[in-house]
Amino acid sequence: MWERWNNHEWIVSMGSKWSMWGGLCWTLGIIFALIGIIGDAANTNPGLAPTSWLLLAVAAFAASIAWYIGWAIAVYIDAKKNKK
Repeated sequence: MWERWNNHEWIVSMGSKWSMWGGLCWTLGIIFALIGIIGDAANTNPGLAPTSWLLLAVAAFAASIAWYIGWAIAVYIDAKKNKK
């Protein structure tokens, strides 16, 4: 399982996919935050309590960090390889 993490070509090739998933998680975080804010401002429960929507937004933002770290590592390895 850990052998692929030693393969720099695999890491670089996965960079765009990690960036896409990071963007998706980040976008979901924005959507969840907006639903929570709108639900709180309208004093309604759009499916969940507004606080729950905001907690989902925080979880989505935290999940996007891991995907973007993978993307940053891929970009770093690619730049280091091209610098030689």
